[in-house]
Amino acid sequence: MRRAHIIGAGLAGLSAALVLAETGAKVTIYEAGPAAGGRCRSYYDRTLGLSIDNGNHLLLSGNTATMRLLERTGARSTLIGPPVPLFPFIDLHTRQRWTLRPNMGRVPWWILNAARRVPATSVADYLPLLSLPWRRGDATVAASFVPNQLYRRLLEPLAIAALNTPPSEGLARLLGAVVRETLGRGGAACIPLLPREELSQSLIDPAVERVRNLGADFRPSSRISRLDFAAAADRVSALHGPDGPIPLGPDESVVLAVPPWVATELLPGLTAPDEFQAILNIHFRIDAARGETGFIGLIGGNAEWVFVKPGHVSVTISAANRMVDQSAEAIAGAVWPDVCLALSLPATPKPIFRVVKERRATFAATAAQERRRPGPATKLANLVLAGDWTATGLPATIEGAIRSGERAAALLLRT
Repeated sequence: MRRAHIIGAGLAGLSAALVLAETGAKVTIYEAGPAAGGRCRSYYDRTLGLSIDNGNHLLLSGNTATMRLLERTGARSTLIGPPVPLFPFIDLHTRQRWTLRPNMGRVPWWILNAARRVPATSVADYLPLLSLPWRRGDATVAASFVPNQLYRRLLEPLAIAALNTPPSEGLARLLGAVVRETLGRGGAACIPLLPREELSQSLIDPAVERVRNLGADFRPSSRISRLDFAAAADRVSALHGPDGPIPLGPDESVVLAVPPWVATELLPGLTAPDEFQAILNIHFRIDAARGETGFIGLIGGNAEWVFVKPGHVSVTISAANRMVDQSAEAIAGAVWPDVCLALSLPATPKPIFRVVKERRATFAATAAQERRRPGPATKLANLVLAGDWTATGLPATIEGAIRSGERAAALLLRT
């Protein structure tokens, strides 16, 4: 392969571009927006007077593809976290606080220690969790567990965060895949990691810089509006960008790394997820950062997580179709009291805020939508797919996006 055209500069596209550029391919990246990153980007917000992340993302040390990308771009040191797995929580109804503390090894002896596990749970409560990584079929998360304290205080918020889908609809085996790669590998794979500054400074900017240093041509504000196909309909013959058609030679390939609704427009006949769930991120400007690990899980509130960042606090509401049509004022007002309680702040009127709505943040992680996820290969010899919505075996996550890009690139290199 002489040249690769990457359509989309989210993490899937950047991951594919990096792999291909490292092999010596000439890479061109087309991004419809003004900057790379897709849903994983940072920008300056004039209302808040500071830079914010478009969304909040908690990385884990066991996210192997993500760690691999960070090592390749030299950005691993931009993440911070505790030396051991620590997950602080507060139950907003009872105001009880605790920290989930898995042990570092693979044998989960931490469930034998009441001080390390979820309060008011027994060892027996955790036994169904041990079989979750090997779950098959179409059972939902809610149908797979007894609604006890372990479910309410750990499994339910974990499922909502990982699947971005209500547990009554979310596919249990997708949650099982997450558990298999994190808790199933022991606490060493569960250390929480956050960007020291911004997501873009950790994941996006270093990747763009690296591919450019390898000779890639990055073209922002360059939407590809159409693909042309050869007469035999077995390959892509041209891309149509803002400056006109871009003919493809016989040794040129395409990685289509765009959202599913864009992919189906560019590639007629493609089956892809077509139902989505929203995520809301509410950013409050505050003067001081609080908390040792930079985040805390909320039980019994509208939001699931609070992230403490430089100069502000960010709140995440996942599986947010139920709230996405509410006004920004109403959304911020609903979560600010929970932030005050979680961070032990005075119960003051809410400060300056920004509500960011991602209406189609991820595909709905249901059995029906899982069956619509395509693999990387297509009927076109020189086009492959990448994106967290493809059949990665994981829900729509940063880890899944990066893996999909690696896999798409590997497929092109084998052909």
